[in-house]
Amino acid sequence: MKKYLINKNSDKLLIFFTGWGCDEYEFEHLETDSDVLLLYDYTDLNLDFDFSKYKEFNLIAFSAGVFVASVVNFNFEINKRIAISGNPYLFDEKLGLSKEIQNILYNITEKTADDFARNYLVKTDEEWQSFHHSKRTLESCKQEFDSLKNLYTIHKQNIKDIYDKALFGKDDMLFNVSNQKDFYGKRLNLINNARHSLFF
Repeated sequence: MKKYLINKNSDKLLIFFTGWGCDEYEFEHLETDSDVLLLYDYTDLNLDFDFSKYKEFNLIAFSAGVFVASVVNFNFEINKRIAISGNPYLFDEKLGLSKEIQNILYNITEKTADDFARNYLVKTDEEWQSFHHSKRTLESCKQEFDSLKNLYTIHKQNIKDIYDKALFGKDDMLFNVSNQKDFYGKRLNLINNARHSLFF
């Protein structure tokens, strides 16, 4: 996986597992008092980073990152773990991405990418105007998708439900929100008038 550090000279670190197809440009505008380690492009699970300077850790995982974070082992205590618009069982037909949604994602083209983002990721025109697009190529995203499916097959037995809280848009079109209620129970918080991307 790739990494990008937002350095606030803090002794606290937010470890942020972004989603499929994401990069640092989508999230570097987010405001926080802590340092932020943005992780993306999950062609492997290698995480080479020096965590020793930090005294407190929190974790946010978004979309496909919810699966990735659930199989990465850290040798330190994490204070809070929050899942956003995702489930550890990423390719489970009920809890994760259905075969239909997988086909839609895998077959996005340069001509359809904007339509997909506008219709599936954000709810309003105002959100769309503020949306930060990834600068990655479609070829890179497809390679990552294949890698995620392979990693899921390899690590499925090691998936852990590590999350203290989960956030979903009530109108998420990639994951079945009703099934998330069954999985997360009281940990699930639903956001009104929102789809997959909740960063607005």
